[in-house]
Amino acid sequence: MFPQTPGPIGLFDSGYGGLTIFDKIHQLMPGYDYVYLGDNARSPYGTRSFEVVYQFTRQAVSRLFESGCQLVILACNTASAKALRTIQQKDLPTWDPNRRVLGVIRPTVELVDTISRTKHIGIVGTSGTITSNSYTIEIGRMYPHIQVTGEACPMWVPLVENNEFNSPGADYFVKKHIDHILSVDPQIDTLILGCTHYPLLMDKIRAFLPSGITLFSQGEHVAESLRDYLGRHPEMDRKLTKGGSCRFLTTESAEKFSEAASIFMNTPVSVSPENQMRSPLLPSVSAVHQISYRSLPQIP
Repeated sequence: MFPQTPGPIGLFDSGYGGLTIFDKIHQLMPGYDYVYLGDNARSPYGTRSFEVVYQFTRQAVSRLFESGCQLVILACNTASAKALRTIQQKDLPTWDPNRRVLGVIRPTVELVDTISRTKHIGIVGTSGTITSNSYTIEIGRMYPHIQVTGEACPMWVPLVENNEFNSPGADYFVKKHIDHILSVDPQIDTLILGCTHYPLLMDKIRAFLPSGITLFSQGEHVAESLRDYLGRHPEMDRKLTKGGSCRFLTTESAEKFSEAASIFMNTPVSVSPENQMRSPLLPSVSAVHQISYRSLPQIP
């Protein structure tokens, strides 16, 4: 059904936030080949139902498998919360049991017990991630003694995607949710950014966060977890090509994607008339290809 030859690592996000995950993975493991798919035309996923998020994510994973990926990272908390387990348990056994799809929630959860002193953790995320209770469930399984409080922040992603994350207008929405989650549980000493967009709001969040509270961003930890995973699974590592290339797919326009990528990856990115993505910090990046979400595999 899918190519069996070694291929690139695939990364998927509903929007642009997954670029913060890709950036950290690429920094840590620059020798691998990568394909990044952003379903930007149908973003955001945060308010969509479990079934819709599952179907959209399933289409994207299938597209990455068709591109030769043997391993796909869901660089999206909402997709990890609402679709990962079903894809792992229902789809992979029939598609190809030797392929792997991994998320970003478990690598984050694994570290919280060593970071928190009070064992009171706060999670800020999209409405979809928070209402799924995925963090609460995962933390409860691994560390039942930890108290978890979630806070849905529906305006934070639009602030980032509209390049308003440094504006004075962002202060109101950031302060509102920080104040609320800390009023619900004043013993919180660790705040997890449960959305890949939120690292761009870190300066604002820190400005309203009391001293002594640890702000936990996912990118570096997901990257380190992936490197550790490949070290423990050499059979998968052998299925990954290592040419140092990066290719990007988006269901939005290539120009809009490149503009957002410049923000999320903190490096100038442009698209040439030949639809080529150029970056001085990513010299091996190839094309940004615009694809229609209607062309994603329609799987029964």
